[in-house]
Amino acid sequence: MRFSPVPDYAFSRLTEITPAFLLERGITLLMLDLDNTIAAYGVFEATEELLRWRRDMAAAGVTLYIVSNTHKTARVAHFAELLDVEFINGAGKPSVKAIRRTMERLGKTPAQSAICGDQAYTDVLGGNRAGITAIAVEPIRLSNAFLAVRYAMELPFRAMCRNKMVGNG
Repeated sequence: MRFSPVPDYAFSRLTEITPAFLLERGITLLMLDLDNTIAAYGVFEATEELLRWRRDMAAAGVTLYIVSNTHKTARVAHFAELLDVEFINGAGKPSVKAIRRTMERLGKTPAQSAICGDQAYTDVLGGNRAGITAIAVEPIRLSNAFLAVRYAMELPFRAMCRNKMVGNG
């Protein structure tokens, strides 16, 4: 268990992570944050690019699972239905409880699991604490000053990531 907000990998956006990238690393479970990772705050529709990416992951045998801190069950459930995946909301990341519960439920080991999100202090730190691969993506949209400041505070940790990926992973 590492107590670090430095991601193992960093991508510009979620859909740049390919099934091949994950499978080459033995990862068959990708846990996903919702807000600013799958969709911007307040957005309720999935892009065609996201739906295509989801289909590619499913075809390759990669299981997706939403692990979100939001308590807005309806929004998480809506995206879970759009993507045909299961979810946990109110996860409390960087707590590892929901992450471990998801792996246990799906019969996956830490070596087979990764988490992807836009926040170093919740998604990445939670993944590192759980002993799984932590993948950071850039936030989809900085919708207010608070978010801009928070992400600015995370820039040094993103800069320390040795595995910055561009394009198709």
